Amino acid sequence: MADSRDENVTWLTQEAYDRLRAEYEYLSGPGRVDIAKKIEAAREEGDLKENGGYHAAKDEQGKMEARIFHLRQIIDSAKVGEAPKTEGVVGPGMTVTIRFVGDDDEVTFLLASREESGAPIDVYSPKSPLGAAINGKKIGEKATYSMPNGRQNTVEILEAVPYIGN
Repeated sequence: MADSRDENVTWLTQEAYDRLRAEYEYLSGPGRVDIAKKIEAAREEGDLKENGGYHAAKDEQGKMEARIFHLRQIIDSAKVGEAPKTEGVVGPGMTVTIRFVGDDDEVTFLLASREESGAPIDVYSPKSPLGAAINGKKIGEKATYSMPNGRQNTVEILEAVPYIGN
């Protein structure tokens, strides 16, 4: 059995799982049929080089197929429920407070899948550079991660408590 902090597991609430599953079912069924009809209708309009409707429909199809692929990955790796939590240890489903080393700024956020929408606080993915760096760390420990600009940033874990919602 995979460890609860396994980076390949996506922890989702039942509501989020059901919402993503319904989107996947629609896009991979009726959604594909609808886009195929749009492409066929645009194709019948004539010259494909000058046909904006055809190219727009093909672009829409590509984006839809990418979303279907992404949803399939999430659904296949999803575990419904809550990740096991240990107070004081950073992991999915925890409210985490960090301080940037060399700065007094503190940031508090929920470490969870970005597919979990509706949280009243910021949500950082455990797969993000910061999330991956702090996952499994204990209060008082430091973690360094690479920012998008390539610079390194170090944070100290101040608090890690189970998220209890509003």
